[in-house]
Amino acid sequence: MSILSDVNIGNLVVVSENNAKNPLKERLLSLGITNGAYIEVLRKGPKNNLTVYRIRGAMIALRSEEASLINVSLVI
Repeated sequence: MSILSDVNIGNLVVVSENNAKNPLKERLLSLGITNGAYIEVLRKGPKNNLTVYRIRGAMIALRSEEASLINVSLVI
């Protein structure tokens, strides 16, 4: 198990735990980041601070501080 911010571009992961606190947890849940959701890492922004992910067909960008609160497992 690792955290979402450490996943390399092009990898597909599945969410195992969301460790964020309210209201950030509510925001992440509304974006579709729930246990068992698949996330694909699309690209990283300048200085690796902002990363674009595909979650349930939508593209969203998260800061590394936000992504570090999400535990994921790599899908083979």
